[in-house]
Amino acid sequence: MQNQKLRLFGIFFLLVILPALASAQDGSQTVPPETTTETPAPEQVDVRPEAEDSEIRDRLRRILDATGWFTDTEVEVNDGVVFLRGSTETEDFKRWAGDLARNTQDVAAVVNHIQIMEPDIWNYEPALTGMRELWRSIMRSIPFLVFGLFVVVIFWGLSFIVAKVTRASLRSRKMNLLLQNIVSKGVAVIVFLLGLYIIFHIAGLAGVALTVLGGTGLLGIVLGIAFRDITENFLASIFLSIQNPFHAGDLVQIDGTTGFIERLTIRATLLMTLDGNHLQIPNSTVYKSNIFNFTSNPNERTTYTIGIGYNESIAAAQELGAKILEEHPAVLKQPEPWILVDELAASTVNIKFYFWVNVHTHNLFKVKSSVLRLMKTAYMKEGISMPDELRERIFPGILPIQLTRVSQPSTEIEDKTDEKTQSSEDFRVAAEGEGDLESDDEEIREQARHARSPEEGENLLKP
Repeated sequence: MQNQKLRLFGIFFLLVILPALASAQDGSQTVPPETTTETPAPEQVDVRPEAEDSEIRDRLRRILDATGWFTDTEVEVNDGVVFLRGSTETEDFKRWAGDLARNTQDVAAVVNHIQIMEPDIWNYEPALTGMRELWRSIMRSIPFLVFGLFVVVIFWGLSFIVAKVTRASLRSRKMNLLLQNIVSKGVAVIVFLLGLYIIFHIAGLAGVALTVLGGTGLLGIVLGIAFRDITENFLASIFLSIQNPFHAGDLVQIDGTTGFIERLTIRATLLMTLDGNHLQIPNSTVYKSNIFNFTSNPNERTTYTIGIGYNESIAAAQELGAKILEEHPAVLKQPEPWILVDELAASTVNIKFYFWVNVHTHNLFKVKSSVLRLMKTAYMKEGISMPDELRERIFPGILPIQLTRVSQPSTEIEDKTDEKTQSSEDFRVAAEGEGDLESDDEEIREQARHARSPEEGENLLKP
């Protein structure tokens, strides 16, 4: 008795209440097709126990008409086999009708002949629907965009503040200017990337954020290989800034070139050569080359060699040379000069002179010229011969003849060294051609200060 009441209530629900709901749904048309297509068909539609074919046909036809998704709908039922005909817009609607008929009570099989209608080429409804969906998506994303913009602005300003604080902290520790900029900017970038990660995380795209960051690191490696020379110069500028092998204005020799240091940028080192020319040397070359810094130690030693005849007194020649070096105002007394026998050559005894000059106050080339001139004059005055080297000339078919300049007696030299051959300027410390023997480094630096620098960029050197 109880089961019979439940069956009667089910039949009443299917025949009265469901058609009314379907009619209301058809009239309001509040359910969009894209939403209803996702609704699965009922697993079982009961008509009544052992439903007749006509009852199944009428029930299915009313349901299909109520959806409004089908046109020219025809439903035939023969011994429990349902034949569906008509047309619809999408494959999902056709599949839904087949599932509905298959799940209806006492249906043995379903033959679905519903045709899919080709859309009209002038039908703008899909485009309008897409535009409406895009507009709804934009409107829904506006709150998140506002929040993301707010986070970006906050972390952008925070990165500037952190960079400024970091730079001030490093400046108090007297760290190199280039390192201050690199460290402060690196910290600022990390803070800003943290803000971006927060935005991606809130949007549920944390995995995408990590992928982007990983891809950025890989891109950095690729770019580092592609721009290896630029990277080498940049890293070399950092190491040179840390080690400080020279300062601005120092006289150095780098890669065989001598000049005054002007600038050090992230790309190259700029020199003002002794000829007044600008020379740009890549920092990688500077870092890997031998650097001679003549300014770090003001004293520099120079040498020259004089050959005297074998019949001359070596001790006398050394004493005379020592006297000239001791009396010369530009030659340093400490470290003391050396006058040493260097070689017994073919026709001369070579004596080598070593002496020191303060290159900050005197020009090394001028001082050397002055000493050589005074040494030559003194040796000739004292009758110390300085013969030429032995020469051999071979004439074809004739015995070889050796020509040697024989040392002349001192009396002949004295006869020739009269007032006409040895002027009073030969005995002066600085001849007219040698100037005042002072260093001209400041003049070259002054030229560099007034010259246009061909290497732009921030100077990383201490003055």
